[in-house]
Amino acid sequence: MGFSLGIVGLPNVGKSTLFNCLSKARAECANYPFCTIDPNVGVVEVPDKRLKVYTDIFSSKKTVPTVIEFYDIAGLVKGASQGEGLGNQFLSHIREVDAIAHVVRCFPDPNIVHVSGTIDPKRDIEIINLELILADLQVIEKRHAFKKSSAKTGDKKLLEEVDFLSRLKAHLEAGNPARRLPFAEKEKEMLKEVQLLTVKPQLYVANVDESGNRETVKQVEAIAAEEGVPVVAISAKLEAEVQELSEEEAREYMREIGLEKSGLADMIRGGYGLLDLITFFTAGEKETRAWTIKRGTLAPQAAGCIHSDFERGFIAAEVIHYADLEATRSYQAAKEKGMVRTEGKNYLVQDGDWMLFRFNV
Repeated sequence: MGFSLGIVGLPNVGKSTLFNCLSKARAECANYPFCTIDPNVGVVEVPDKRLKVYTDIFSSKKTVPTVIEFYDIAGLVKGASQGEGLGNQFLSHIREVDAIAHVVRCFPDPNIVHVSGTIDPKRDIEIINLELILADLQVIEKRHAFKKSSAKTGDKKLLEEVDFLSRLKAHLEAGNPARRLPFAEKEKEMLKEVQLLTVKPQLYVANVDESGNRETVKQVEAIAAEEGVPVVAISAKLEAEVQELSEEEAREYMREIGLEKSGLADMIRGGYGLLDLITFFTAGEKETRAWTIKRGTLAPQAAGCIHSDFERGFIAAEVIHYADLEATRSYQAAKEKGMVRTEGKNYLVQDGDWMLFRFNV
């Protein structure tokens, strides 16, 4: 099961530099708009200290982390929804991802061109958000017109959808992203057919310099608080410099510049949390492996992440909570203390669970 975040923003805000740091890939970075045209894709390990704990307890020969995909999507500009700056192509790339990491430039630098000439997070955020809203509005207007015409037959289901689309259309026309409109379960099913951009979960990434640009970041935080979305502050430039050093040199450099920790882990975990994902683990002598699932997943579906046969033939699962296994540091000790439980088909998997599945072939 793959999960992906699209890195979006205006040109020259640091998206590709950030992507390079995340994936250790080498996306092209240059001081002019539309340097990135096709989206670069990087598969990124999700940092998780529990992996080492499980590996040590089970003396595993191999450790396999879970991963998340990041897409480096080319810079959007004002008018993208009307095709400006190859906008239609870029917007189609965003439709393919599960969530959006919106990079906002907070650092001044006369050597890096800003498409609008000045540093203004509020304006920049509004440009991107408005283009995404306008792109969604085009989709909804077309669908609304088509369904309204079809509903003349009096079909109850079509009339309900027209009513929903009318409400959604008015919401978008007021300049609001779709994610801020509450949806009933039936309406969520209708939404799956239209692939809206602004219904996707979003986080803001404030790209700063070594000073931290605290006053500018506060502007991003204020907007994010109003929208109810998270913010991660990170210096893509410093992260790139650190990655060019050895581990020891990196630690020394970070001490010198007062950088307590890399912001990359915060961004990866932020994206993971944004998608409402959790991790369960399988572990034994051969390997310890982390698996990604949606929160609220039942045990058979979790088993299906490993192999479809596990889900089809699911009988039960042995389960130990991470905290219990960490406390005992031994599977046998946990078992003797009654911490190993047998769970059935209705068990909701918890973040950090160790699981061993029993199934019929």
